Amino acid sequence: MDLGLKDRAYLVTGGTRGLGLATARELVNDGARVIVTGRDGESVAAAAAELGAGAVGVAADNADPDTPGRLVDAAVTHFGRFDGVLVSVGGPPAGTTESVTDEQWQRAFDSVFLGAVRLARTAASRLGEGGVIGFVLSGSVAEPIPGLTVSNGLRPGLAGFAKSLSLELGPRGIRVVGLLPSRVDTDRVRELDALSGDADAARERQCAAIPLGRYGTPEEFGRAAAFLLSPAASYLTGTMLPVDGGAQHRF
Repeated sequence: MDLGLKDRAYLVTGGTRGLGLATARELVNDGARVIVTGRDGESVAAAAAELGAGAVGVAADNADPDTPGRLVDAAVTHFGRFDGVLVSVGGPPAGTTESVTDEQWQRAFDSVFLGAVRLARTAASRLGEGGVIGFVLSGSVAEPIPGLTVSNGLRPGLAGFAKSLSLELGPRGIRVVGLLPSRVDTDRVRELDALSGDADAARERQCAAIPLGRYGTPEEFGRAAAFLLSPAASYLTGTMLPVDGGAQHRF
């Protein structure tokens, strides 16, 4: 199936590793052009080089209020158009309600929540009909994850914002979608498994609770995200898609 991605231009934040990089790779492979971002300039340059001629790297911090305008301008400058954005940020710190400090909450809020809201607002002001705003969220939107109190607090709120935005932008022909990954085999998930003290045992327990019996791959997530961002998904908006091997049992 032709996803209709050829020559379309996207921003992918957090695009230097994990789910963001996997999505950028699928977009580029299907003919799109992508601005990939991350906070570390060397990692950004390496990711852009790996992705090839269809990608440009821009070092940026989602928590910086100037970032959204700078990134959209970069897409227009390099590609002559701007068709959509995937807002992906690193996971907030693990911890319990008792252990997470005010400073950790504030940093996570500025990056994970407020940074995403700013970028979505800026994108909305610059996108035309057929544009799309995507959010990488978490299975914690549907069900709290033990030990990830900050994610449990922020991700559902961001999903609510995304749903509200879909209602506001729908009449302009702009779509808003979210993806809810669970146990996808990224560095972040391996780090979380290691916090248990026995990463292999933690992975075995997690796999036992997943109907497909295994962790997902970044490539599987990237293909789902590329589809949602593409014109092939033109009648999907306000959707929160679990990419979790069936771990979420709710409809």
